[in-house]
Amino acid sequence: MLSLRDPASRRDFLRVAPFLFAGTATAGSPLATAGRPVTDKSVIFLFLHGGPSQIETFDPKMEAPDTIRSATGEVKTAIPGVTFGGTFLKLAALADRVSVVRSFVTGDGNHDIKPIVGKDSFGANLGSAYASVAGSNHPANGLPLNVALFPQAVDPNAQPFQKGFGNFLASGPFGMANAPFAAGGEGTFQKNLALNVPQSRLDDRKALLGAIDGAKLAFDEAAHAMDSTRQKAFSVLLGGVGDAFDLRKEDPKTIAKYDTAPLVPVEKINKKWNNHKFYADNVRTLGKLLLLARRLCERGAGFVTVTTNFVWDMHADANNATMTEGMSYMAPPLDHALAAFLEDTRQRGLDEKILLVACGEMGRTPTINKNGGRDHWGNLAPLLLAGGGLKMGQVIGRSDAKGGSPNSDPVRMKNLIATIQHSLFDVGQLRVARGVSREVLQLIDADPIAGL
Repeated sequence: MLSLRDPASRRDFLRVAPFLFAGTATAGSPLATAGRPVTDKSVIFLFLHGGPSQIETFDPKMEAPDTIRSATGEVKTAIPGVTFGGTFLKLAALADRVSVVRSFVTGDGNHDIKPIVGKDSFGANLGSAYASVAGSNHPANGLPLNVALFPQAVDPNAQPFQKGFGNFLASGPFGMANAPFAAGGEGTFQKNLALNVPQSRLDDRKALLGAIDGAKLAFDEAAHAMDSTRQKAFSVLLGGVGDAFDLRKEDPKTIAKYDTAPLVPVEKINKKWNNHKFYADNVRTLGKLLLLARRLCERGAGFVTVTTNFVWDMHADANNATMTEGMSYMAPPLDHALAAFLEDTRQRGLDEKILLVACGEMGRTPTINKNGGRDHWGNLAPLLLAGGGLKMGQVIGRSDAKGGSPNSDPVRMKNLIATIQHSLFDVGQLRVARGVSREVLQLIDADPIAGL
């Protein structure tokens, strides 16, 4: 909780304040203005950090030699004639609610975060492009419209997020005010907004504004508007925004349905792998991260980035497990969390409103290496989409016999980005709207994924 007697907590407050002020500094949010080019849909981008294998996930290639085909076997799905990797039993039963792309090419085998932040997004989180049009905060409830969720958002004991692969909070040409609001890992937002103090202490909190003015907090863009928006910012802080980030406000039965922690006993994760703590964090947090993302979208957030820690890099080396062992740690949480999300959003009538995108920065080599792992591969990667009013229950594209290259027209990053933009924006209105940056317009220039 935020205590004004604690200097560290004061600094935490200052981290929250810029985003609140940035959102409230704009009179008349575009979401509340008739005719603005924003749809009523949201996007959750689940980034599978490290690069999952296309073969052990959604293209098992069981007719190939044993050095190529899925090390985890296959399972029949609800789509006739289509199989998934053998560890995705729950998702296979709900395959009619998803679409998988078997011809997705990320372009290289580098460890980075290019599907969510990369050259195709002008070096910015895709949510920043959305916020540059829709506004930084929801006009009715103050909720940030662009949010990033790290494992620490639901488990403060999760490992610190690994640096060096890219900045999930980058806003690029779209401006700092439109950067993702970090909840956990990069910030302590959910704690900062739980202001459990008596009203008599409010004046003390308002005294912090002098410190905010003096420090400027690196948000000079909004400084000129701060005086006129302070009261609104405080009403946001004292309102229900924090509740959206607080899973304690969720029905315990729903939390249990999403919870991935019981699926893999963390004490049985082999500690010979240097990444064993990250495997354990993923088991404990993945389901709750998707639940938190759903809560945010349900309350008006437009773009939510969810990222795992760096756990999908299955080389079978000192850091990373083999394909079979690694998938025994990673697949059950992903399978369960995705299935829980699909069921939950269907029951709540949100499956047409929320588009879920799941992929990593690359795929894995078609041939299993001598140690039982797969190495970096940029020419084919798994991609799953669900909901958003798009056509589900299908496989888009084909791979070659080895599962290493497209055997149909490739789906590239620009096509995925265009699909996302077409979900978030009324493209016809967007093209003629005033004040829309050329970068946003360029993001919709490519063709969306055909068949969706």
